[in-house]
Amino acid sequence: MQYYNTLIEAIGNTPLVKLNSVTKGIKGTVLAKVEYFNPGNSVKDRIALKMIEDAEKDGTLKPGGTIIEGTSGNTGMGLALVAQAKGYKCIFTLADKQSQEKIDILRAVGAEVIVCPTNVPPEDPRSYYSVARKLNEDIPNSIYPNQYDNPSNARAHYETTGPEIWRDTDGKITHYAAGIGTGGTICGTSKYLKEQNSQVTSIAIDSYGSVFKKYKETGVFDENEIYPYLTEGIGEDILPKNVDFDMVDHFVKVTDKDGAVMARRLAREEGLFTGWSCGSAVHGALEYARENLKEDDVMVILLPDHGTRYLGKVYNDNWMKDHGFLESRQFATARDIITSRNGSAGLTTIAKSVTVGEAILTMNKNGIDQVPVVDGNGEFVGSLNDTKVLKSLLENPEIKKQPVGEVMDAPFQFVGMDNTVDVLSSLINKDAHALLVRDEQDEVHIITKSDLLMAISS
Repeated sequence: MQYYNTLIEAIGNTPLVKLNSVTKGIKGTVLAKVEYFNPGNSVKDRIALKMIEDAEKDGTLKPGGTIIEGTSGNTGMGLALVAQAKGYKCIFTLADKQSQEKIDILRAVGAEVIVCPTNVPPEDPRSYYSVARKLNEDIPNSIYPNQYDNPSNARAHYETTGPEIWRDTDGKITHYAAGIGTGGTICGTSKYLKEQNSQVTSIAIDSYGSVFKKYKETGVFDENEIYPYLTEGIGEDILPKNVDFDMVDHFVKVTDKDGAVMARRLAREEGLFTGWSCGSAVHGALEYARENLKEDDVMVILLPDHGTRYLGKVYNDNWMKDHGFLESRQFATARDIITSRNGSAGLTTIAKSVTVGEAILTMNKNGIDQVPVVDGNGEFVGSLNDTKVLKSLLENPEIKKQPVGEVMDAPFQFVGMDNTVDVLSSLINKDAHALLVRDEQDEVHIITKSDLLMAISS
């Protein structure tokens, strides 16, 4: 008889599947490593097992203990399956942008789920990172695996994912592509593959709104790169310890829309019913492949999870239309607003060192009522609004002589190019008079209330 003693023995040894339709026009062979064949339907089963077994070995996890983790859903599922097999309890914290399907699945397998706000800094006590750490401090006999910084994460892929890819390509792999979030999947696998052949090229797929790509290219952690985005499972507003930038040769950023559309293409054209970040991984990898792959090259793209996590989002036509991701859309996007300007003058900014009087002259000359403020390095550090400036001048005319940096408001928030008008409208209020958008050419644009009114009425 052939059988597994528990479900977790089925983790790993997932298949490579050749992509045929979405790769038309691309040289070389492009293979997908389909991780939804793991019992928890995602690549995170691998790290869940490794983190728990390592915690058992070093004595930090004892019988009857509680596993507490901040997760985007898939790591939680893997941990829940391992916990069931080994007799542990689970509590998971998730950001509120995660799909309802992920929350329901975690509860279905017996985990307690706490949903936390997305748009707060990691150090905020309400963030899902902070809530998980606090629970670990308060609950006796509990562990916080912390997939972001736990070396067992990358080690799991070094010991399993990398060797499987090398074996199944017969050592012929030339390019490896995967999304980057905690860093374990891309960096652990890449480390193994590069040890076998130092010429293997590693491509990390990042999201607009994430800090990784610019940090790799400049060494600068730029908070202006951070803004809300919808794609789940890739990108970060922190630098996890599992991200080894030496193991990544290139970064490619992908928009929410491009990832979602490609996920649907994979289902319809390749029969691969995958998650949102899988679409991002394929879209970004193929962008790189079009310019760089040669006839004899072999690219492997890791697809981390299953489409059942996204039935209410990516695979729901109404949701896709509402967010401007289908052609018959109800709402314009930030991209549409920027494109409609037809090459009009670029963004006007004011240096924080100039006087308020000089700033007023600039605003009047350009016919604008709000403007971003930059420092000497061109970083966005504040904003000015004419209504507030006028009120301040009436109270104290001497303000005209003061530097803008002494009276400016908080900087305008950055948003993604594919955020829709309904999302953008919710972000503009009496304290936030405008929004900023950074396009694929790294140019910054402003979106005002007038832009939104015009988009809604057109």
